[in-house]
Amino acid sequence: MIQELVGALVGAGAVGLVYLAAAARIIKQYERGVVFRFGQLIGAPRPPGFTMILPVVDRLYKVNLQIVTLPIPAQEGITRDNVTVRVDAVVYFKVMDAANALIKVEDYRFAVSQMAQTSLRSIIGKSDLDDLLSNREKLNQGLELMIDSPAVGWGVQIDRVEIKDVSLPDTMKRSMARQAEADRERRARIINADAELQASKKLAEAAGVMSEQPAALQLRLLQTVVAVAAEKNSTLVLPFPVELLRFLERAAPAEADRGHDGQAARLPGRTPSEGVPEPEEAPGPPDEVVPGPSSPEPSGADEPMPSPETATPCEPGPEPADPASDADPDSDAAPDASPATPSACRSAFLQDHEDQPRSPQP
Repeated sequence: MIQELVGALVGAGAVGLVYLAAAARIIKQYERGVVFRFGQLIGAPRPPGFTMILPVVDRLYKVNLQIVTLPIPAQEGITRDNVTVRVDAVVYFKVMDAANALIKVEDYRFAVSQMAQTSLRSIIGKSDLDDLLSNREKLNQGLELMIDSPAVGWGVQIDRVEIKDVSLPDTMKRSMARQAEADRERRARIINADAELQASKKLAEAAGVMSEQPAALQLRLLQTVVAVAAEKNSTLVLPFPVELLRFLERAAPAEADRGHDGQAARLPGRTPSEGVPEPEEAPGPPDEVVPGPSSPEPSGADEPMPSPETATPCEPGPEPADPASDADPDSDAAPDASPATPSACRSAFLQDHEDQPRSPQP
């Protein structure tokens, strides 16, 4: 009898232990337990710790309340300024109401992912390329608002949304690089021009100071020579004042005018302003006519040209002997007349030749 009683107690204890093991549940700190009894929600979500349920009647679902990091696959779209881009992002969210996350939506993770992709495509179509590249904070806020609006009814709160990367076509990258290079070159030129303007003003002030004290320019020249000589080279620098060049330029025309006026004043009957007349060239002998193969020779061609002995007695003959050696010093004979000049003989010869009549050419 006693043995049967002990066996019944042991069996009841074993059944109790099995029931206790099947009914006991442990909920972690970052989780909440939602109990369904015969498929119906029972009470509020269970807090973390130890809890009990009916093994066969109740079902306990644990919901994680930690922040979930959900990457959004890269979405390709066309911006408002007709540029094709590829954008990917990441969403941070957490469950605020465990019961609604299980009841209102079948799979809240998948729902949030699809909503994030749709919202990202919409943001791409409404934004410009410059906004996607430089004004991401505003786009992140708009994207967070678009995802959070339907997620509130699911018991999910969107913590933040970040656009990770914006991929551009290679042609667009090259165009943007050229634009940035041109902008930098423009700014460099403006800075250069501003520096030249400031330098010119300072140089003008320095020139004004040096014009008041001419010795300052000489000192500056000496400083330049010292600076050049400090280097180890074989260059010889000779400073040449610019004022001396200007003085020589002004003196050269004045000297030429004075020489021109003096030469004109030495001529009789002419004023200095009239200038010196250019010498006239003496007329040369007439060109000989060379008859062609078909043209007859002119009749005047047979007439002999007058010889110098018969035409002009003033043609130069044989060179006279030295009067000092041949002439007798005791002779009383008068010396011959001086010979005519070559120009006078040439003029007389030409005049006699022109006076002779010529037969007309056929």
